[in-house]
Amino acid sequence: MFAVYAQEPNAESPLDSLVVGERPEPDVPDGWVRVHVKAASLNMHDIWTLRGVGIKPEQFPMILGCDGAGTLDDGSEVVIHSVVNAPGWQGDDTLDPKRTLLTEKHQGTFADQVVVPARNVVPKPAALSFAEAATMGTAWLTAYRMLFVKSGLRPGQTMLVQGASGGVSTALVQLGRAAGFRVWVTGRTEEKRALAESLGAHQAFESGARLPERVDAVFETVGKATWSHSVKSLKPGGIIVVSGSTSGPDAHAELQRVFFLQLRIAGSTMGTRDELADLLAYLDLTGVRPQIGAELPFSEAAKGFQAMLEGDTAGKIVFTR
Repeated sequence: MFAVYAQEPNAESPLDSLVVGERPEPDVPDGWVRVHVKAASLNMHDIWTLRGVGIKPEQFPMILGCDGAGTLDDGSEVVIHSVVNAPGWQGDDTLDPKRTLLTEKHQGTFADQVVVPARNVVPKPAALSFAEAATMGTAWLTAYRMLFVKSGLRPGQTMLVQGASGGVSTALVQLGRAAGFRVWVTGRTEEKRALAESLGAHQAFESGARLPERVDAVFETVGKATWSHSVKSLKPGGIIVVSGSTSGPDAHAELQRVFFLQLRIAGSTMGTRDELADLLAYLDLTGVRPQIGAELPFSEAAKGFQAMLEGDTAGKIVFTR
């Protein structure tokens, strides 16, 4: 079958390991289902997989792609939840110490077919296109959990999103605006700030800019480059919710400010199957739709990977057939 996959780990030049070609069709174990992929979205996790981060060398070749939407053998339209739990796990899917994401152990969604545990598919609302639904499982689910499960924000409070144009950031802006928060963002360029405002941000600021006032919560996916600004932007008792560190993980902790102002820092990773179902219902109810920055055929996947590697994004990059 057609697939986009990583041939081997390559930390220094990840795109050199990217192959657009053929892989064997997957077997379907008991308790798993086959999804005929209609669309799948690109995430930074796919770049990390090409680099060999979070995956053992013997797992290669690995079909890339955490997210996807498609049809089951019976024609049912579904969205894929990419957190695969250990057999018998009970409780929050994201706290399972043996959990994996697609592409870490199991083959991913950038292919004609992907097999996943039966509980890892959620019905797709008819109002969502396959391309829109394909953005939900990682970026939008991450944003939903950060905002509605982890932050404790109330409508009317002020939130700051660090980074204006990535998949999680654009989802946070759209979800936050729809939920009644005052949404501020930072962005490196005028174009990225304008994008955030077009999606519902009330104000957009240059990276590191002094804000008009301190905020109730900061949403971090950037890490080292923005961490100090995030800490300094919080009201006493405020919270930083962090789900990534694309600029590097080794930020200065600012511990004196953290304890003196009683700031809170909460980590957040992906989301549960139930949260994905709730997210889909929320979009169905509100009419909110993801910002798709580029939609490419799977055969042109290399263009999407290059754009992500260069930071040339304006929302989600989606591959379709």
